[in-house]
Formats: sequence, structure tokens, C-alpha cells
Amino acid sequence: MTIREIMKLLDAQVLCCEDALDSEVVDAFSCDMMSDVLAFATNESLLITGLLNPQVVRTAMMLDMRCIVFVCGKIPTPEIISLARENGIVLLVTDHYMFTASGRLYATGMLRGE
Repeated sequence: MTIREIMKLLDAQVLCCEDALDSEVVDAFSCDMMSDVLAFATNESLLITGLLNPQVVRTAMMLDMRCIVFVCGKIPTPEIISLARENGIVLLVTDHYMFTASGRLYATGMLRGE
């Protein structure tokens, strides 16, 4: 599924790296604990989180994640947006709760249920 399709599915707004919206993402991972993201997420996936700090982007960088979705309408700081832009990570914001965003992606097969 492309990031553009995910953006539409989640009613999300793009904050940076619009030129990468047609990139493919193979799966998604929902979490606020970055240690769990490092332990269990797969490379080149999408991260759904409500956590707003630079470590979210740094964690995504370590796993070559292509996109981060911030839930509950949370807008990251300019520092976070700049860090993501520098590293080519698309940032999206959705008003949906993490549960709803995850459910929508789970229904498409993008999110594992383990």
C-alpha cells in the first residue's frame, strides 16, 4: 500500500516529504514505547504513535521506516518535522485515536494482529 493510500484511509494530513507519498509500505506498527518499536517492528514499515519527541524520528531512522503517523491530531514540533524532512521520512497527522487508525490498517492487512 502506498503512503498516499494510507493518508486517505486515515484522513491524515501530510507535514513533510510530500514527494515520497507514492512510496510503498509493507506493514505498520502501532506503539508509543520506542524500545518495543526497535524490538518488534520491521524495516521499511509505517509507525503509528502518539508520542511527540525526536526519539520517534530517530527510532524510525534506525529501522529505515518510511512514514510516521501521529494520532489524536497531535502536531509535532518544528524540530521533529525538520529531522524527519532531513531523513526523508513522511510525517502524517490524523485526528483518529491509535486504536481507530490501527483498526483501519488492520482491516487492509497492513497491521499484524499479534
